[in-house]
Amino acid sequence: MAVRTSIEIGLSAVIVAVDGTTPKIFAVRQPGSDGEEVDGLPLGPFDPLRHRTLEIGLRSFVEDQTGLSLGYVEQLYTFGDRGRQARRGDADHVASVGYLALTRIADGHDAPEGTGGHWRPWYDFFPWEDFREDRPPILDDAILPALRAWSTADPLAAPPGRALGRRERLRLAFGTGDVPWDEERVLDRYELLYEAGLVVEAQRDGRVPAGATLPVLGAPMRHDHRRILATAISRLRSKLKYRPVVFELLPPEFTLTELQQTVEAIAGRHVHKQNFRRVVDAGGLVEATGTTSVATGGRPAARFRFRRNVLLERPGAGVRLGSRT
Repeated sequence: MAVRTSIEIGLSAVIVAVDGTTPKIFAVRQPGSDGEEVDGLPLGPFDPLRHRTLEIGLRSFVEDQTGLSLGYVEQLYTFGDRGRQARRGDADHVASVGYLALTRIADGHDAPEGTGGHWRPWYDFFPWEDFREDRPPILDDAILPALRAWSTADPLAAPPGRALGRRERLRLAFGTGDVPWDEERVLDRYELLYEAGLVVEAQRDGRVPAGATLPVLGAPMRHDHRRILATAISRLRSKLKYRPVVFELLPPEFTLTELQQTVEAIAGRHVHKQNFRRVVDAGGLVEATGTTSVATGGRPAARFRFRRNVLLERPGAGVRLGSRT
């Protein structure tokens, strides 16, 4: 007799804020499949009797669970792979609709009381994605040697639905050989590491034998939440370039240095200061408030605000990153 399995619709939220120069997500400590607590994303069920739309449901449960008021919200993808929640047998299957949500960290930087959550830097989960100080050593010390060995073992092997083999996917995802590093390929890089069995989630999901020694490649997350987070980072890095979403992460008034640091925090790389300011000025993205800030301790810096009329003038009003520094 066939076992009937019902499908539940859940909602997962990647809630992003920038604390100074550190991009953070709101994480909740939850039991993992082995019983140990691990960070996960806020999640809740979709209740069609209470909420007319998925987004209304998301905003409602996030406010109930975290006390946070969300600004920009965007649907990412529906995550429904079998076994994504490490359940076995005839348990209900949960398909989760992932969302990217932007907010600002309140004064004090602490998570709202009673939520069981905390703000955590997203580079804790993806340390190989932050090039602001220098090329992350973890790439050349651990990741690339392991991936090269994996790709060499079967260089032309491609998973179902993919035309490229392991070696070509490695070149494109990690920018090896003559291919430049593309900061938007966060999800491609994580999925390659997962497929190669190099992250803890792959062992937990049975892709590599239990007890195998794996390198420590970032903090693991509950279920497939690190994949959802990688999807969100990829989307936000791309969105920066053609939509003014960065201003959702800034206070109403800011200096150009604060704007640049926020863009760099999300993109994971530095941009040329003068070129960046020319792009901002030419794009008509900001307007002066007539006030200054002395928070830097040096010369007073002019304060600006987002010029909302730019949305009526140009549909693609984003921040072009330009060349690296």
